[in-house]
Amino acid sequence: MKPGENLVTVTEIIYTIFQKKELLNTMKNQLDLIAKSYDRSIREHGKHDFPNYDNLPDYITNNPDYPKYIAAVESGKGGSEYIEIKEYLKPDADKKFIDLGCALNLMFKGYDTWPSLYHGVDISPETIQLLYKYVENKKLPIGELFCGSIHETLFEDSSFDIGACIGVLEYFEKEFVQKAIVEAHRIIKPSGKFVIDIPNINSSVGRIMMQIEEYIGRPDMFNILPYEFENILQQYFEIEKKDGIYDDVGMIHYFLRCKK
Repeated sequence: MKPGENLVTVTEIIYTIFQKKELLNTMKNQLDLIAKSYDRSIREHGKHDFPNYDNLPDYITNNPDYPKYIAAVESGKGGSEYIEIKEYLKPDADKKFIDLGCALNLMFKGYDTWPSLYHGVDISPETIQLLYKYVENKKLPIGELFCGSIHETLFEDSSFDIGACIGVLEYFEKEFVQKAIVEAHRIIKPSGKFVIDIPNINSSVGRIMMQIEEYIGRPDMFNILPYEFENILQQYFEIEKKDGIYDDVGMIHYFLRCKK
């Protein structure tokens, strides 16, 4: 052993521990920020879908790419209501469905009409409370609603036949994204179907979307190019289809089959 070798090793270990603590703090801070932002949206807009952001600042609405963003939103291809999601998952009555980062999909995106047994996870306590009230008033037969992060759920392994995670990963950096994919893989059954999306950070529509999210207090932190994201995905899922990757759209959708 060379002189000073132990010192170098101890220093590296301490530095690694420090990095991990900083990463966990950053992740927690971002989760808290997202939760507070969505809680605020619930308080401000009550039992209505989230606003269409009519009062955006001029630096966004005067951007020449802003009309493209509006067209993409109005097309219905970017959100949880995207018809391709339902067509791919085929939510039959004998299937359990997990909606990761569910927001108010059950109320406004048609998920309450799906025959499959609905389960939802969301970081916003006020979102979950509102969903429980909706379920009670409508007497909907659903599974569980869990208030927490999508990267650490309380469900057992291989609990769900189908699942989706739409409009969520855009808020987080690579380390969280990896954890979320691992968790989705854990709770989806072998060969189960899963749909996930990421922001198209190379597109003009994607950049407008990120400006809007930052303006309303929940900045997008996503920092992974599509090929990097796919390399992570393919460790856990088979990519059966993807769309939006070559288009000027805000989100790229991946239609996946769970590998176990």
